[in-house]
Amino acid sequence: LLDEPSAGMNTEEKDDLRIWIKDIQEDYKVTILLIEHDMNMVMGISDRILAISQGVKIIEGTPQEVQKHPDVIAAYLGEED
Repeated sequence: LLDEPSAGMNTEEKDDLRIWIKDIQEDYKVTILLIEHDMNMVMGISDRILAISQGVKIIEGTPQEVQKHPDVIAAYLGEED
């Protein structure tokens, strides 16, 4: 369980952390539960994502499915007026 592991890190540190987490996941064949607001980190590590907004599940799927979902875009990027 990793809760906001990249909080307070600069871009280079986040890149190193992403590689390190992915290496651990692959080397040890473990499941990692990641709670994170940095979408680059989430998309770079995850095989499956559960997106939640205001405590309500939006979608569960692959990074590609989640990234394209209109409710995820609205929740995390905002909607146009």
